[in-house]
Amino acid sequence: MARQYIDCRAFPSEMNCSVAIAADSARELLEAAVQHAVAVHGHADTPEFRKMIASAFQSGSAPVDAPAQVKAPA
Repeated sequence: MARQYIDCRAFPSEMNCSVAIAADSARELLEAAVQHAVAVHGHADTPEFRKMIASAFQSGSAPVDAPAQVKAPA
C-alpha cells in the first residue's frame, strides 16, 4: 500500500495545529491520528469520528505548504 498522510493544517482549529502524520498503512495512520486528535484537540474517540478522520487521508506525503482547509460539518 502507498504511503498516506493526514494534515491538521487542513482542519480549522483555535490552536492552528501544524502537525502532519504519515504512515505506510491506513490502520497505523488512523491510530496515530486519533491519538493526536484526542490528546491534543480534545476530540472523543468514536466510530463516527474515526470514519471522518479516515475519510481525510491523502496518498503520498504531506506538502510543505499548508493545504486548503476543509469546511466544518454544519
